[in-house]
Amino acid sequence: MGFVLLPDETLEDLQIKGLFLIQKKGSFRFGMDSVLLSNFVKVKAHQKVLDLGTGTGILAVLIYAKTDAKSITGLEIQPDIADMAQRSIDGNNLNHKISIVKGDIREAVSIFGAATYDIVVTNPPYTKAGSGRINDVDSKAISRHEICCSLTDVLTASSAILKPNGEFFMVHRPERLTDIIAGMREVRIEPKILRMVCPYQGKPPSLILIKGIKNGNPGLKIMPDLIIYDESGNYTREARIQYSMDQ
Repeated sequence: MGFVLLPDETLEDLQIKGLFLIQKKGSFRFGMDSVLLSNFVKVKAHQKVLDLGTGTGILAVLIYAKTDAKSITGLEIQPDIADMAQRSIDGNNLNHKISIVKGDIREAVSIFGAATYDIVVTNPPYTKAGSGRINDVDSKAISRHEICCSLTDVLTASSAILKPNGEFFMVHRPERLTDIIAGMREVRIEPKILRMVCPYQGKPPSLILIKGIKNGNPGLKIMPDLIIYDESGNYTREARIQYSMDQ
């Protein structure tokens, strides 16, 4: 495997197709949201996927493992994180499928061109700039707070880059749902599928998964809640499938 592992980095076994991911010990690490989004995304064999704000490259690698995507591109603004993602791609020998590009989401259209991708996926920062506690570690703050891009920036770029009837997939927080739906419609991405993720049956959702279609017709399908833990605190059957524990 052709990659370099730095002293402050670890290898994470992704438990699927022998793939791994390089992560920094003291920086932002991928979580349940990326795993759930990778299962929510549906890709056909001829389709090109763009991951806006790819971070460590976790979404790109999982989408490669779980779909027949023609190609996957990850855009990341932080040079050191983009470099780490690239080394994961190198180490897994995935350069024939996945490309990592260093750049700003706000400049994505000039980087990739308009109407160039079939699918856009994103796990963007959840917290509005100026609200919430800012983490002292820059990469964590950028990953969690709208410092380098806002929700509007993400949606605007996604709409411009998607082909007509292209598909948009995102994971976010339920408290931002009004902003998300209003923002999607503002840029002509019609919300089509919504799924709430709840830690336990009967508890409020902690995440939302949403799909939209560029220039799509109105009509929102709300899926049954995805419950992560049963009453004993163990993963539910569906959660185990999400993590590839069960088939």
